[in-house]
Amino acid sequence: MTELLDGYRPDRSPTADAYDEMVDASGEVRPTYETLHRTLAELAPGELQTISDSLASNYFDAGVTFDVGGVERPFPLDVVPRVIAGTEWDTIEAGVAQRVRALEAFLADVYGPGKVLSDGVVPRALVTSSTHYQRAVHGVEPTNGVRIHVAGIDLIRTPAGDVRVLEDNVRVPSGVSYVMTNRSAMIAALPGAFRSTRIRPVSGYPQRLLAALRAAAPPGVEDPTVVVLTPGVFNSAYFEHTLLARSMGVELVEGRDLVCRRGRVHMRTTRGLQRVDVIYRRVDDDFLDPVHFRPDSMLGVPGLVNAVRTGGVALANALGNGVADDKLLYTYVPDLIRYHLGEDPIIANVDTWRLEEPEAREEVMDRLHELVVKPVDGSGGKGIVIGPFASAEEIAALRRRVTADPRGWIAQPLVQLSTVPTLIGESLAPRHVDLRPFAVNNGEGVWVLPGGLTRVALPEGELVVNSSQGGGSKDTWVLAGPASFTDAPLTDREVDHDPGHPGPVSRPEHITAPSLPRPEGEEMDHRHHEQVQQQQQEEGSAC
Repeated sequence: MTELLDGYRPDRSPTADAYDEMVDASGEVRPTYETLHRTLAELAPGELQTISDSLASNYFDAGVTFDVGGVERPFPLDVVPRVIAGTEWDTIEAGVAQRVRALEAFLADVYGPGKVLSDGVVPRALVTSSTHYQRAVHGVEPTNGVRIHVAGIDLIRTPAGDVRVLEDNVRVPSGVSYVMTNRSAMIAALPGAFRSTRIRPVSGYPQRLLAALRAAAPPGVEDPTVVVLTPGVFNSAYFEHTLLARSMGVELVEGRDLVCRRGRVHMRTTRGLQRVDVIYRRVDDDFLDPVHFRPDSMLGVPGLVNAVRTGGVALANALGNGVADDKLLYTYVPDLIRYHLGEDPIIANVDTWRLEEPEAREEVMDRLHELVVKPVDGSGGKGIVIGPFASAEEIAALRRRVTADPRGWIAQPLVQLSTVPTLIGESLAPRHVDLRPFAVNNGEGVWVLPGGLTRVALPEGELVVNSSQGGGSKDTWVLAGPASFTDAPLTDREVDHDPGHPGPVSRPEHITAPSLPRPEGEEMDHRHHEQVQQQQQEEGSAC
């Protein structure tokens, strides 16, 4: 394996302009990666590939999958983890929490007094023209003031080595289940590395999330009933929905399992109706309530918006959050941090052109072939045009679309995302990555899960890391100080009781695939399936 590591030369690859996180420009291993480098060097030839093959088989058998183009595939996990120094994580953690607090304040203001608009910090037209601004919930005050219970903030590292925010996800951010399963799998795959490295744990996420959801319950409810609302088994992130419900110990429900009566929501059970106090919804706004939104929706609950407005139920994340992760609003977040918090941004944005501004649009139109142009309401990497890799026909089509709807687009320079060693075949090669840390807000503070989801673009030179575009993932190790709790190899008993563990690495045949409920009756027909597919296109995807 030493020969394999010796052959890892990012400076001689097509990604040479990017910042490599394991080795520096002279080829020396960075201090953060020294322990992992030694662990990899001790593996026998072919051992890493064997571990990788076993992980892929285990993931598929255990149902750790993602839908790509209508085909169910194992969620790709690269066996070489990403490592982040504890001191650097402290800055990332503070920057993510700061951003969530600012966006929380913005949402409270924009759905309330609107001072941020009247003071001219954000143009009123930006909010009112956003497809995700929901007038139906204007004036609604959440019980504990929280609208962003869960956030996923996408980060990248530039060629200079600094971290920037690429995107905010505060509607229905997904991907945290893969953080938990990746960690459990890697503890079994590389136990020696976990024994010799102090790594901050990720297993506490379900408990943190459940506590935040319970804190959001309507006033006077001492022991709230929490449910996870899923679009159903055909949704690409259904594995995540089941894992979170199971690990929190709450019911997983579909819209047809819930009914609204007199401003409250109830769940159908074998013992009759049971009141529901908090809904952690994984269904997009447009499908949540056919009375207020899409009348043909079969995924939501008629009357749910009225129940939210009257305080009969709490919804996490809140309706209308999408206005805060509109990519045009993203360009104003540094101003929102200064306005709402009186602080300077800890993590800067990527430089961005607002194409609704004539001067910016004129400059970008002359440089379409060298910039990245994104739709402001896109997710999952869909709709992005990367100028240097686009054909003349694609550039011409983009020019027409931007001219027709300039408010619907932003542009950014092509940033060479940082690279990390990735197993490609039987060799290690540099591949581009980003990072999605997950934050949980309980109303008293914002907690950031140590590490988050590292997404990796597997094709050489590819910059789009989304799994829906063929990308994979890595376990993200945040190095802990001597006084911190850490992850360690699991015993056999702990593996049996760990909801995120996909099974023993060496014996994939011992994994039992989860039993998934099948659609029954006429309620789950072809139209329902189509709506699930459309909803997952609109959902704030990890992938």
